[in-house]
Amino acid sequence: MPSDPCKSLQKMGYLFFDPASSAALKPCMWCKRALVGGEMCYKHQFYGIESHRCAQITPTLACNQHCLFCWRSFEHVYPETRQLAPEEIVNRVAFHQKKALAGYKVSYRTDQKRYQESLVPNQIAISLSGEPTLYHELPALIDLFNAQGCTTFLVSNGTNPDMLKKCNPYQMYVSLTAPDRETYLYVAQPDEDYWDKIMESLSLLKNRRSAIRITLVQGINDHNPDAYARMIEDSGARYVEVKGYMHVGYSQKRLTRQHMPEHERIRNFAESLCERTSYMIMDENTLSRVVCLERTR
Repeated sequence: MPSDPCKSLQKMGYLFFDPASSAALKPCMWCKRALVGGEMCYKHQFYGIESHRCAQITPTLACNQHCLFCWRSFEHVYPETRQLAPEEIVNRVAFHQKKALAGYKVSYRTDQKRYQESLVPNQIAISLSGEPTLYHELPALIDLFNAQGCTTFLVSNGTNPDMLKKCNPYQMYVSLTAPDRETYLYVAQPDEDYWDKIMESLSLLKNRRSAIRITLVQGINDHNPDAYARMIEDSGARYVEVKGYMHVGYSQKRLTRQHMPEHERIRNFAESLCERTSYMIMDENTLSRVVCLERTR
């Protein structure tokens, strides 16, 4: 364990809303690329989200899983002593986004129109790190962002369906890390067996704007498309994102480059799901190695 995890996380770019809390903001790579006129992330391509206007946050860094493919650090545990009120987080997002992107204000490479727009985020990705459903006031936090006219993407590991039932984000993501319980326990390294809870969370995705996210790790969870297809079909989720594991961040301590599938393999796996379900390929992004499926009925 590092002697000062707080400083280590700050060096990684985490901006904490309060010293006593692990609620944090950190602009993603795509937000910064967009500010200098570069490409936006696949969420722009698939869902129309403008990367430079997206704020990536988490209300807590706590997590009850330790997924092998996660690029986050399990070694840097923030000593959280309290959870912030929803208003404390919402009211500080614009300030911290401006602080995080301050260097772009004076750069000759910056698209100044996009920079000014970035100071007023209209998309909140609750996906930075940790498991957001472990934050006790998540429904109220999302409601406050919604009331401000922001779209909200909530990304969850699905281990807390009772909390998800209370949340009304613009789009709800639930991660599906494996085709069966045994593989799940190996891939996710959970604090306890949450497989049945995840199945319950998948059942909540019907009749709402929702997505299942599958991160394929070559040779580990990229088998048994029949099982994946059954769970996807039963869920009724609107979208399914089949994304390849990327050998980046702290996942490099757990996996190798050989676990990173090529886009062709991801596309083939997505096609195998389409053959078994009522989904079809909506779009794909080869740079991010992701294929998006959409329900057809």
